[in-house]
Amino acid sequence: MLAQILSFLHVQVASHTFNFLHHLIRKLAHTSEYAILGLSLYRALRPEHQYRWSIRTAAWVALAAGAYSLTDEFHQSLVPGRTASLLDCGIDTLGAILGLLAIYGVGRLFQANSSRPAASKESTEER
Repeated sequence: MLAQILSFLHVQVASHTFNFLHHLIRKLAHTSEYAILGLSLYRALRPEHQYRWSIRTAAWVALAAGAYSLTDEFHQSLVPGRTASLLDCGIDTLGAILGLLAIYGVGRLFQANSSRPAASKESTEER
């Protein structure tokens, strides 16, 4: 698919550059998938407080995503033509942690917006 996209854009790259881009895109896809997994697990474990940060829940989610990644790599080791890699487990777990950091960031943003003092009625009447 990458070769077709590059061909459509009339972009030519050396084979080692193509291999690097292909590898990078695949790893970014895994990172994104596990970020979504982390977001989904966190929300599933805290449905009533999905944007309130809980380090305990985040730790469980990261651990669960890492464990799932290990089972995925084990499965790959059983498939002909595929290999298992602990580095991939790390990349996948990092993706889940990035998803959790997104939740933390959104929660902090909501917290900052809700803690801003509303303009008093008197000061708006004076204007």
